[in-house]
Amino acid sequence: MRVASVPASHVYVRHLGDLDGADGVVRLPDPVPADGRTVPGGWWPPLMLEPGWVTDNHHRFDVFHVHFGFDAISPQALAEVMQELKMHNKPLVYTVHDLRNPHHHEPVAHRERQDVLVAAASALITLTSGAAQVISQQWGSAATVLPHPHVLDRGRMENPRRQPEPFVVALHVKSRRANMDPLPVLDTLAEAVAGLPGAVLQINVHDEVFEPGNHWYAPEFGAALLDYGSLPHVRVHVLPYFTEDELWDYLSSVRVSVLPYRFGTHSGWLEACYDLGTEVIAPSCGFYREQRPCGEYGFAEDGFDPDSLHRAVAKAHFRWAAGQPAPRATWSQRRAERAVLARAHREIYAQVLA
Repeated sequence: MRVASVPASHVYVRHLGDLDGADGVVRLPDPVPADGRTVPGGWWPPLMLEPGWVTDNHHRFDVFHVHFGFDAISPQALAEVMQELKMHNKPLVYTVHDLRNPHHHEPVAHRERQDVLVAAASALITLTSGAAQVISQQWGSAATVLPHPHVLDRGRMENPRRQPEPFVVALHVKSRRANMDPLPVLDTLAEAVAGLPGAVLQINVHDEVFEPGNHWYAPEFGAALLDYGSLPHVRVHVLPYFTEDELWDYLSSVRVSVLPYRFGTHSGWLEACYDLGTEVIAPSCGFYREQRPCGEYGFAEDGFDPDSLHRAVAKAHFRWAAGQPAPRATWSQRRAERAVLARAHREIYAQVLA
């Protein structure tokens, strides 16, 4: 069975296939633009979603499956692609990862594109029952709930963790994408950590925040982050983008990773932490607690509850002091889950083809 997956190279999509190939599903590789155009982060707007690609390549695939990347395509162009699929009798499967795009300040553009995809889809998939309920309410459509697959490979997952000393609570600001509002969270974390024995707050931010002319240049925001470094229990690290290995090393070196999101739905970062045994404290927006075991604090577009963040950090510190490990997936669990995911996707593809 041949699937045109948008994209195919994302770790989520790569880990949907059976490890032993028992599902018999082949996903086409991402077509690479001849002119080398890219978007920030080194990825390109997916050519499979450009009008004309389906018509030129419909003989190469059986099912079209959209995950990410459609925010780079206009609703009108996306509707043209859906019409091409219909003309060539190619069913669409759409996995609803994000009900709200974390890179957009406003929800309208993402919703317009989702309206096109949901209307055209023969099957919908999402990651949590909460998201499925919202999909039912917004579009009157049922979505199959399937969990996020593992992010890390077996070797990384099976590496034993050291009990980190001190107790490190980390917040990775990256370059402050649209759904991040880290400063009120950091104010509270600085207070919370100051009152806990052996605790340190680590703040990471990309160096491009300080580069004039860069898309992410935000000197006032950067200066506010650097100010936290004057506190004795806070470390501020300015650094370039992590490589994949550097990212896993970083997450393995901290006890807690705090997600500073005002809005969102699901998180691949949370899945990576679960693979590595790094505790996560997630906001109450979205469906993070349904996705994997994690702490939670009140944080959304309509408000922030600093007391709940204090409590979540205190609970994590108590578990650390007692020598209790954070929730962590085992390779055997993740492998079995991946086999289930592969079979479920194969069945969905067969159903839409029928």
